[in-house]
Amino acid sequence: MTTINGGEAVYRVLKANGIDTVFGLLGGSMLELYDAMYQGGDIAYVGARDERAAGHMADAWARMTGKPGVVLGAQAGPGVVNIVTAVAEAQLAYSPLVVIAGAITRSDQCKDTFQEIDQVALFAPISKRSVMVTDPSRLAPMLEDAIRLANTGRRGPVVLHVPRDLFATDIPGVTPQPVNIARPGPAAPSDVDAMADLLAQAERPVIFAGGGFKWGAGREALTALAEKLEIPVVASTGHADVMCHGHPWFAGQAGPRGNRVASRLTKEADVMVVLGARLGFNSTFHSNDYVGADTRIAHVDVEGSAVGRYFPAEIAAQGDARLTAEALIDITRRPSCDEWRAAFQADLASLAAERQVEAGLETVPMHPRRALGEIRATLPKDAIVTLDTGNTCLQAADRLAHYAPMSLITPLDFGLVGFGLAAAIGAKAAAPERPVVAIMGDGAVGYTMIEIQTAIQNELPIVVIVLDNQAWGAEKAYQQEFYGGRLMGAEIQSPRYDKFAELCGGKGIWVDGPGGMGPALEAAIASKQTTVIQARIDPGALMTLRKDLFKVPPKA
Repeated sequence: MTTINGGEAVYRVLKANGIDTVFGLLGGSMLELYDAMYQGGDIAYVGARDERAAGHMADAWARMTGKPGVVLGAQAGPGVVNIVTAVAEAQLAYSPLVVIAGAITRSDQCKDTFQEIDQVALFAPISKRSVMVTDPSRLAPMLEDAIRLANTGRRGPVVLHVPRDLFATDIPGVTPQPVNIARPGPAAPSDVDAMADLLAQAERPVIFAGGGFKWGAGREALTALAEKLEIPVVASTGHADVMCHGHPWFAGQAGPRGNRVASRLTKEADVMVVLGARLGFNSTFHSNDYVGADTRIAHVDVEGSAVGRYFPAEIAAQGDARLTAEALIDITRRPSCDEWRAAFQADLASLAAERQVEAGLETVPMHPRRALGEIRATLPKDAIVTLDTGNTCLQAADRLAHYAPMSLITPLDFGLVGFGLAAAIGAKAAAPERPVVAIMGDGAVGYTMIEIQTAIQNELPIVVIVLDNQAWGAEKAYQQEFYGGRLMGAEIQSPRYDKFAELCGGKGIWVDGPGGMGPALEAAIASKQTTVIQARIDPGALMTLRKDLFKVPPKA
């Protein structure tokens, strides 16, 4: 009987399931897997400089490909613990991440052995499942289960802990087959009929579209539905690429991080059909400031427990966003709401004019909205943008232009800083033919700046735009507005990241002021080199988001 070791078994399962790229940081806990990948040659490996960053890369790769992103926690203990942040991020972004986590040898467990911690318990609250493999014969089946669970229903991370000795143990040879993932269908026909009737009667209808359209390749269906009904579509937070920028029925992103037009639509609508979204905190603050108290809601999501959870749903249905939209197209009727349509088109034109004025601001240091205007005008139609969290990226959330499907990757509900650079590398690995641009604040780049070297070493050229206001901008804004301008810890001295990129073997561009960002971005993309563009921006151009968390100080 032919035998293979556990590392080879893992390699075969990954290959059978179309996982052609994995991310990680080399460690001693799973060298047999690395050796199997080397000898097999069909799975590319992107070695990061920090496991957290490797996890973000795998997360972005998953969002781009629709397959589970695989990250190797190749060193038991500290190497695995470093992935915690990335797993929490994937959990709150509903991203299918599979962590293969090294663990100490079975015979050494529960002995206070070197680097021993309870890894299973550590990840349990922030993943769909955290489980230890204890039997060599179960390694391949449990990895298949992890792939299935990560990508089934509402997606999310699964952590599979594998003791060191299991990778080296011989087991009978396996010939894995691809895991078949159960896919949801459309909403029930009776619910689709009810939604069609509700839309036909509406005077102020709107479609609220979420990430379900991205996972389900549903942009064409969403666009066709909007065009048949001739009603506006708003996107949930972080999904401003669900429709093509500039489409006459697309309002852009709604909610606290969105624009005034989209937010007015969701507040004033008499009927809102929610497809592939939760109406969660990030998009609504769970407030009637963003969703009207009297709005009649039809709500469809792949996860039934999310439907109607935060706002009452008159029609509550479980199903796939794209398939439900396609079912609606077949039976829905154009509502009589020309006054609503005209008001929306006028608002959309006024917003475009407002954005044009912002793009012409001449202040020095450059206003961040001027920089974003130049970026918007320069980005190629097929560009992928990764955004970070922070004050400048808050302003960027609805001020960019996304034309092609799968063009925007953000941290979503975890809201962590330091995501964008690593995510850009993962996106580039998934779509090497498309330009990838990370937009970040200067504080955020400091978290993962060494990964610039990862992009260069792995020949995954990305552009990193650093909008540098020498501050932790969100916190500085709060200290200024709510604490009398008493700043502590808010101001930072950021280095010349453009020079650091050059030291790593990449390209660096310093932008002096208005008019320089567009040409810099154009040159960076044309160079096909990993490039850092750094621009000093106005440190006073800040805005606050969570005003509900603080009290305005009394007047003296």
